[in-house]
Amino acid sequence: MSMDRLIENIVKTQNPSVVGLDPKLEYVPEFIKEKKFKKYDRTLKAAAKAILEFNKCIIDEIHDICPAIKPQAAYYEMYGYEGVKTLYKTIQYAKEKGMFVMTDGKRNDIGATMEAYAAAHLGLTDVGGEKIEAFGADALTVNGYLGSDGINPLLEQCKLYDKGIFVLVKTSNKSSGELQDLKIGDKTVYATMGDMCEKWGSEVMGKYGYSGVGAVVGATYPEQLAEMRAALPHTFFLVPGYGAQGGGA
Repeated sequence: MSMDRLIENIVKTQNPSVVGLDPKLEYVPEFIKEKKFKKYDRTLKAAAKAILEFNKCIIDEIHDICPAIKPQAAYYEMYGYEGVKTLYKTIQYAKEKGMFVMTDGKRNDIGATMEAYAAAHLGLTDVGGEKIEAFGADALTVNGYLGSDGINPLLEQCKLYDKGIFVLVKTSNKSSGELQDLKIGDKTVYATMGDMCEKWGSEVMGKYGYSGVGAVVGATYPEQLAEMRAALPHTFFLVPGYGAQGGGA
């Protein structure tokens, strides 16, 4: 399963970190921006081209010391179709370098719409009988709060194409407790979602004891993180919130 590849990359690099590629144009060095502005003017295309060059520079520097990248889709979508092309090219470049790629899209829907999201980010798209990879990430972050109707289409793609998902469980943002800390009987919403991850993951188990269904559990809530780690033995964790958001090791 896909988590097996991630684990193998972690062992190879001796590094459990994932590098988030969440590029705003202001983060890009001036010399790269000016080069693209000169060629394409101050356009969305220029911005997207500058971000792609910057991303490639980062990937070149980290691919042998870091196992994975996590591009946040919104930072590419804000630059229109040119930005979406940059997302695709970033994913492909990182994979060529042997990195594991998880697209941070937090997708959430049901039925045919979720099937479309699943095909776009994890599977293949049918074009007149030809099966074509649209984005090609190894994993996708998703919102599980529509229940199994929103997760089952993703699981089908995970099984078919050896991919994975990371489900929001206890997120790192300050207001997460407004919903996630509420009780359902004697159990919190986030703990209930964690249990669902274990159940969903039983269909896509890997050889190292972890399933293809991971959980997003924020570093900003260390007590809940420890609670979930003990409760979800077969679920790989994506732990955001380290650093600027206040989480620590």
